[in-house]
Amino acid sequence: MADRLLLVEDKAELRQMLKVALSKAGFQVTEAADGTEGVRLLGSQPFSIILTDLKLPGCSGLDLLQKALEIDPGIPVVVMTAYGSIEESVRAMKGGAYDFIQKPVDLEHLRLMLERAVFQQQLVRENLLLREEVSQRYGFPRILAEDEVMQAVARDVQKVAQADTTVLLLGESGTGKELFARALHHLSLRQKQPFVAINCAAIPEGLVENELFGHEKGAYTGAGARKIGKFELAHRGTIFLDEIGELPLAVQSKILRVLEERAFERVGGLQTIEVDVRVVAATNRDLLQCVAQKTFREDLYFRIAALPVTIPPLRERGQDVLMLASHFIRNFAREFKKKEIRLSPEAEEVLLGYHWPGNVRELQNAIERAVILCEEGVILPADLNIRPAVAGAIPTPDFGGEPFDWEGPLEEVTQRAVSMVERAKIMAALREARWNKMKAAEKLGIAYKTLLAKSRALGI
Repeated sequence: MADRLLLVEDKAELRQMLKVALSKAGFQVTEAADGTEGVRLLGSQPFSIILTDLKLPGCSGLDLLQKALEIDPGIPVVVMTAYGSIEESVRAMKGGAYDFIQKPVDLEHLRLMLERAVFQQQLVRENLLLREEVSQRYGFPRILAEDEVMQAVARDVQKVAQADTTVLLLGESGTGKELFARALHHLSLRQKQPFVAINCAAIPEGLVENELFGHEKGAYTGAGARKIGKFELAHRGTIFLDEIGELPLAVQSKILRVLEERAFERVGGLQTIEVDVRVVAATNRDLLQCVAQKTFREDLYFRIAALPVTIPPLRERGQDVLMLASHFIRNFAREFKKKEIRLSPEAEEVLLGYHWPGNVRELQNAIERAVILCEEGVILPADLNIRPAVAGAIPTPDFGGEPFDWEGPLEEVTQRAVSMVERAKIMAALREARWNKMKAAEKLGIAYKTLLAKSRALGI
């Protein structure tokens, strides 16, 4: 995808010449004839880099520079100045400009400068969510991960954050889907607007529509005043619909309308409310299976699943367990005013060997308890209160977190196990191959057509 460049220049001939040259160099150029138009465009869409003249009608290039850095502190801004205007160039550099170039512009010099600026910006943004110092500077959540798959997920989140379209976060309960949703919001152009989170599974079915869309006074018994719903509260910002698979079908249809028309009516109201909101949805359920069972609308599924991001469970993240445990230990030791605490080697073995059905949330709870109970600054296995499976009991197989039904005759149970193993293996291969089915088939050692047939049969 070509890098998006905002070109702000009031002289039409120069602007046209620069647009043609930079388009040939591989940039996707958006023009603005004055500073006011440039500021408007900055707030309407994301850009990789800005090229602006310093002296502009409307607002100056310095004002534009300041506005650009308020929206995205990492965006490189290259300014054009008249020949010999050293003082203006110095002011621009002190104001945060990446570099300046004097007129008349040397096109080859300009091209190299812009390409270098974009490349350096990409280096700065690489693993942005994984770097503590950058996270603290810009005030968004940091994703703690050393595992390669998790780092790839963090990079995907950074990419889709700028797209300003609906994102579907997939993963088991406790994997940190809300943390990723907040990161999506903080990395988007809506970062200074509201972030509203709602757990759809925690609201009684009869109250979901009222909670999401609000009601008018007198809409039902007890509705003594108008209530504003979560979608209105999130206007111009982001709404996070956790466990969207639990929503009733009637509410699903209303959400589909909001996504398509950006409008709805409050419960008991006739006035159409227009909203500008980005939807981030999350679920731990197989929505395609829900579609097949007619409990989730197919049109809504395809509307929210345009940009799916799958967050791996903790048991698939290797040494991340110990890294996260150390992070939680430091936090809880500080909270409970305890001196330095460490894990014993035996406790580390327990953490690495445990299945973690509750994922990161369960690990956090276990560490909190251990920090409170441990003595002499060392956490022992007994402090963790993690109970391994009872010896001699039927083991619980890992099929991607799905429960296994042991009931029935041997042949039926065996076939059920084979299907679940195949499904878990195919899903893991698809995630590893970033949903490239040809690559997934190669990883599985089967033909591409075989993968397609098995995927259809297994409802993938």
